[in-house]
Amino acid sequence: QVQLVESGGGLVQAGGSLRLSCATSGIEIIFSINAMNWYRQAPGKQRELVATIFSGGRTSYAEFVKGRFTISRDSAKKMVFLQMTNLKPEDTAVYYCNTLINKRDYWGQGTQVTVSS
Repeated sequence: QVQLVESGGGLVQAGGSLRLSCATSGIEIIFSINAMNWYRQAPGKQRELVATIFSGGRTSYAEFVKGRFTISRDSAKKMVFLQMTNLKPEDTAVYYCNTLINKRDYWGQGTQVTVSS
């Protein structure tokens, strides 16, 4: 059974940094096959894609986080990370780890990130 568990959120001042972690479990998750994503959802807004790390290791970022956020993974530990720097109040949201396996979306419970001005 696939499980995704996020951690590392919190309250930080603008300009600060946070590192989010996503612990994965389930034999279906194979990083050499599955892309892993970070999404976020702010109050009253739609969930949006933040970053992706593809099976080959290539990464992709939304324009609004380019140069500030870095997605990475530890295949041995089956974990995915999102290093966030130079945080802005508009980055305040619940951040979710996500993957698509056999046409089914899997989500974690999310971790709250709050950036104060």
